Amino acid sequence: MTLSRIAARVRRIKPSPSTSAADRANELRRQGKSIVNLVVGEPDFDTPPHIRQAAAAAIEKGATRYTLMAGTVELRQAIAAKLERENGLRYAMNEIIATSGAKSAIYNALAVTLEPDDEVIIPAPYWVSYPDMVLACEGTPVTVACPEANGFKLTPAQLEAAITPRTRWLLINSPSNPTGASYTAGEYRALAEVLQRHRQVMVMTDDIYEHIRFDGQATPHLLAVAPALRERTLVINGVSKTYAMTGWRIGYAAGPADLVQAMDTLLSQSTGNCCSVSQAAAAAALDGSQDFVAESVAIYKQRRDRTLALINDIPGLHCSPPPGAFYLYIHCGGLIGKTTPEGKRLDQDGDVVMYLLESEGVAVVAGTAYGLSPYFRLSIATSIETLEEGCARIARAAAALR
Repeated sequence: MTLSRIAARVRRIKPSPSTSAADRANELRRQGKSIVNLVVGEPDFDTPPHIRQAAAAAIEKGATRYTLMAGTVELRQAIAAKLERENGLRYAMNEIIATSGAKSAIYNALAVTLEPDDEVIIPAPYWVSYPDMVLACEGTPVTVACPEANGFKLTPAQLEAAITPRTRWLLINSPSNPTGASYTAGEYRALAEVLQRHRQVMVMTDDIYEHIRFDGQATPHLLAVAPALRERTLVINGVSKTYAMTGWRIGYAAGPADLVQAMDTLLSQSTGNCCSVSQAAAAAALDGSQDFVAESVAIYKQRRDRTLALINDIPGLHCSPPPGAFYLYIHCGGLIGKTTPEGKRLDQDGDVVMYLLESEGVAVVAGTAYGLSPYFRLSIATSIETLEEGCARIARAAAALR
């Protein structure tokens, strides 16, 4: 019997690296240090007025009680309409569930499907929480390095090589956090051909950044290309990134009825239904005007282009233009092996990140957190002025290296 009071499944995981980096930046700020925080993946815009008004109206009419576990009928109808309108996917009410954020949907889907040591294929770079959520559910994350030369995307050959008899899920995030990598319809079709040969593999598509892309095109969906995969695919999405609603905590999943029902059962015995007022706001976001989406993406693109130009002017750094999301995944290999003014050698991207924070007060996240080095992630979900100041500080720090 272990002497620890903490369960082994929890001891297997670590705190979110991005959250830890943000906490460290805030701690230094409280100590009086000037910090440019480029860590947090959170829109800096206010939630659009019509969404806030829908929430206020819900409060005034008394919609402040428990809802159906899977979410209000109004919200699930809005989700179903969105999926059909934008993605060409049709789901019934019993195939949709609202959750307290997309993270909750992913975690609970893993919790109701993974047996000990079941494997989940996770292309790297990946969102920091994927491997730890798998570990917390007693599964085994199988990370597959997807180099920049391949656009940070999983190839059919890599997928084929990663699948074993224990493979339970393939997890795909497009556009991706941290790279913005976006799969084309043709790339999805090629991956689907591999999946057709391995019927035991389910697919989870994390579509949370689908509207934040910079080519003006709609984001292709795996199921629109390969509808035969529908009965083993779970679609994950939410309103946080698209509508600047991170604090409202509304995500959702759409997929086979038995999987959704299992998630409903687990949630009924754990967190319960998500916030009733937030559900009203989310329904208004999905059903209402989409002008904010186009306006915010245009601003993100301006920020991306400006920050890219500044970063790529810094010797030792390089960044390819991300097709979507609101991050830059910056290659810092040109700084590895250099020495700080204090005489410390930078041996890995984590050293680079700590040097930027301690020397110039710029907070970013090391590529090791995302499974592919030597890189660091910088969020462009902040003002141009803040981004320019951050890049100026990074340039000073790089220039001081020997």
